[in-house]
Amino acid sequence: MKTPKTCIVVLNWNGARDTVACLGSIFRANDLSTVVLVVDNGSSDGSPDMILEAFPGTEMLRLPSNLGYAAGNNAGFRRAEEMQAGYVVFLNNDTLVEGNFSLPLVDLLENNTDAGIAVPKICYLGNPRKIWYAGGQVRLLTGLVRHVGIRREDGPEYCRPGTTDYATGCCIAMRCGDFRRAGGFDEGFGMYAEDVDLSLRVRAMGLNIRYVPSSKVLHRVSASLGGKRLKKLRRQSAGLFRLFLKHRAWSAFMLYPLLLPFRLAVSAFFHVDAKERVSGRESI
Repeated sequence: MKTPKTCIVVLNWNGARDTVACLGSIFRANDLSTVVLVVDNGSSDGSPDMILEAFPGTEMLRLPSNLGYAAGNNAGFRRAEEMQAGYVVFLNNDTLVEGNFSLPLVDLLENNTDAGIAVPKICYLGNPRKIWYAGGQVRLLTGLVRHVGIRREDGPEYCRPGTTDYATGCCIAMRCGDFRRAGGFDEGFGMYAEDVDLSLRVRAMGLNIRYVPSSKVLHRVSASLGGKRLKKLRRQSAGLFRLFLKHRAWSAFMLYPLLLPFRLAVSAFFHVDAKERVSGRESI
């Protein structure tokens, strides 16, 4: 196989339908310098065979069990390095991409040595004019971790490229060398906040995170509440507590429990469960 410039890593766990749709959107505009690698996290529903039947030329890495988001992506990265790719793009399988989405991200990294991560504009698949992510804000002093523009209508303010505090794990583009130097995803995070942690470590390396709105991804986000909200909040809280401890954000560690009732009320108000399945992971 020809050495790829970019490797797009897509995790799959019992999600052939989502993954096939995601790959279809990638392959419609993908160029020959990019390879797509599906990392199957120990699926039990025959997903790998269904994916390969739909796209026979897809690179497939089969893991023996569901290792989760961080370990699954780290395994995919190691395979990308074996392919000698220069850039890696981690992409959730519950997404559709518009055009050759990876090209603006890689171009940004190629032409800006001070950039460590490039992230696209991400909108809701069910409403492509509504923002899900247009950058991220992190305030370790207060424990604030949130998406910029979430649930707002797309507009000129979200079309301006610039630096941002953190990248969402839904879609992250990096140089392979920088990802290796940063230490990859911390596999100690069970769920949530591993993307924020990676972003903070990349920034500690003296690099910044760039929001690239000319690259656009659509994310399938559930709007149901059901009985999953408390489970989701517990998992999110565990991830954020680990984040605050790891980065010595003591004030946030103390404040966060006091803010839990408010977070639960906001979640109920917006009727957002935010249960977004990707290889057994739920995103912030």
